[in-house]
Amino acid sequence: MSSLLIVDDDLEVLALLKKFFEQHGYSVQVAIDGAALWAAVAIQSPDLIILDLMLPGENGLALCQRLRQQYSTPVIMLTAMGELSDRVVGLEMGADDYLSKPFDARELLARVRAVLRRAADSQPVTGEVPRPILVFANWQLDLTRRELRSPQQVMIPLSAGEFDLLLVFLEHPQRILTREVLLDLARGPAHEAFDRSIDVQVSRLRRKLEFDSNGVEMIRTVRNVGYLFTLGVVRK
Repeated sequence: MSSLLIVDDDLEVLALLKKFFEQHGYSVQVAIDGAALWAAVAIQSPDLIILDLMLPGENGLALCQRLRQQYSTPVIMLTAMGELSDRVVGLEMGADDYLSKPFDARELLARVRAVLRRAADSQPVTGEVPRPILVFANWQLDLTRRELRSPQQVMIPLSAGEFDLLLVFLEHPQRILTREVLLDLARGPAHEAFDRSIDVQVSRLRRKLEFDSNGVEMIRTVRNVGYLFTLGVVRK
């Protein structure tokens, strides 16, 4: 049974979502603000957090940023309809997905299942053969441990979405990939998202790679088309 933590200051929404997800086989905790979120996480770390943007006190963006500094737990952010800038910033803070309010609970359920499935697919199974390590310009991406290390062996933290995106680039090196292809390969063909979402994650990933790249442009923007991972990749 997967566990969810739903954070929203609307008690009616919390009650409805808690009942809905429990009916679909999930264990559900709820929280009305940041303080309640941290208290709940301290008791039981959830498999996924559904986080509303507009909260009293510390808002969802700040909470998502703090969560990313301490946990790899997937986060789906709920945002107000039409607040494009908030969605972009949410992705910048490390959210794995977003959904605009008002929404259909069945759509949220589909998003939850998709994010949890991606997270489960990336986890090693006891006794399985270790997956390879992908090497590029002395960087190493360990697919079993989901760890990225720089040439100086510094571990670079990646969100689940950033890991999936980097893996797509490394599995298709020196090929131009459109935004649509990146979304399909990194998140699945059923995912609906605006183009800017993939641009934001590419930007985050590029900053993490280029902080110690000696000026090498690893991810090149191909104007009006998509992106190209410029380096060769070796499997170890």
